[in-house]
Amino acid sequence: MEVMTTPVIEAKALTKRYGAQVAVDRLDLSIGKGEVFGLLGPNGAGKTTTILMILGLTEPTSGSIETVGFDPLRQPLEVKRRVGYLPDSVGFYDHMTGRDNLRYTARLGGIPRIAIEGRITSALERVHLVDAAERPVSTYSRGMRQRLGIAEIIMRKVEIAILDEPTNGLDPQSTREFLQLIRSLKGEGMTVVLSSHLLDLVQTICDRVALFSNGKIGLMGRVSDLMKDVLGGTSVVELEAAGLDVDRLEGIAGVERVSRLGDNRWRIDASRDVRGEIAKRVVESGAELKGLSIGVATLDDVYARYFEGVKHAA
Repeated sequence: MEVMTTPVIEAKALTKRYGAQVAVDRLDLSIGKGEVFGLLGPNGAGKTTTILMILGLTEPTSGSIETVGFDPLRQPLEVKRRVGYLPDSVGFYDHMTGRDNLRYTARLGGIPRIAIEGRITSALERVHLVDAAERPVSTYSRGMRQRLGIAEIIMRKVEIAILDEPTNGLDPQSTREFLQLIRSLKGEGMTVVLSSHLLDLVQTICDRVALFSNGKIGLMGRVSDLMKDVLGGTSVVELEAAGLDVDRLEGIAGVERVSRLGDNRWRIDASRDVRGEIAKRVVESGAELKGLSIGVATLDDVYARYFEGVKHAA
């Protein structure tokens, strides 16, 4: 049984309406201390509005939200001291150096003057920006700006980091470095809330995910559990066979779904490795076995299958 740590974000029946439009619809959500939690879903599904309510930047229409034990609207300063936010487009003063931007934020955040320089240097070292610290931010690449945003979060020693599409526009090497930074933050006990369209990234780093659709959470849990619930398992077998009556595959224990990929090609979602039984059925039927391979299901598969079901239900 999954054990939930102390919740640091807790929403109950959280709702946000803009006129007749419901952006977030009676959302129940609990995120534990030290989790890396992924918010997934298409544009307009309610992810960003949920983040804004967690931060206290927009007021719920109804329901409640607590962030690190505080009401974000009634106790905004308490929340701001404890939560760091890295939006899709990070805002810094371009004419100032990276170090000066961090100094400015540190003073605004009330960090004791005696501690500011040490914290800034330590944070810049963590994100590998020491050599660029005295350059104007206008000269920084997108990846460097993102790392400076993480440096600000590290410098402030926040309890929660909320990252909205943090790897958009980053090259593969920068993305790997960013993932390593997130892992290090988790290792120090920080809670990370990550909104991203890059499902392979989310699968690599997140403890749990929530899949948003039309302002509601359609699925929530560990990726491996969602694979079992939505796909029936984590194994994906690809079969190529000429002259096969696919009904011959019915009844194989562990086979959850058979989907046609093209002429003589099928995908079999299964809870285990069923290649042996499939090969036997194909040969016994007199069909010609041309290819049989196995792979692992991904979060992309869960996402696609879920929204396929939503579309059909609609």
